[in-house]
Amino acid sequence: MENQNIISNAKYDRKYDDLSFSGNIALIGFMGTGKTTVCNALSHIYGMDVVDADADIERKTGMRINEIFEQYGEEHFRDLETQTLGSYEGRQNTVISCGGGAVLRHRNVEILKRISRVVLLSARPKTVLFRLKDDDTRPKLRGHKNTADIASMMAERETQYKNAADIIVDTDGKSIPEICREILQNAARIQ
Repeated sequence: MENQNIISNAKYDRKYDDLSFSGNIALIGFMGTGKTTVCNALSHIYGMDVVDADADIERKTGMRINEIFEQYGEEHFRDLETQTLGSYEGRQNTVISCGGGAVLRHRNVEILKRISRVVLLSARPKTVLFRLKDDDTRPKLRGHKNTADIASMMAERETQYKNAADIIVDTDGKSIPEICREILQNAARIQ
């Protein structure tokens, strides 16, 4: 999923603007499943506002996520994440890109369920590895750069992801506009 495709696909897929969903969508899933890319596409194609929890945490702290993990630990990061997700209460027509581990804390899931439709983006471990092969900013990936490691890490969170999700969308082999359309069609059905 390349960000460059978003704008060119946006004009082509305007025919899907008849989809009627009014509310917020929270994208969850393992890193590399397409949350940021799909979040940006929903904004470009359907005019939704965008918030990215990890980016907001980095802005507020002046630190990268991996630096927060290294200096203060995961628990501190999860506290920041919970505060950030809570700050989105009251937003409308917004797509929220959540960090890969947001569902590890039950309070985060409660917040997301209250303010949005929660969409799990999934992909095969091989796809995730390909998408993240050159990314050295992910603290949980350090030393885990093979398909078996990725599959193991994904399996550890699978139940939490599925329990949190209102909608599950597989991103393998689909275009960005197809993924967006599937999300909005399903969200409209359960509105």
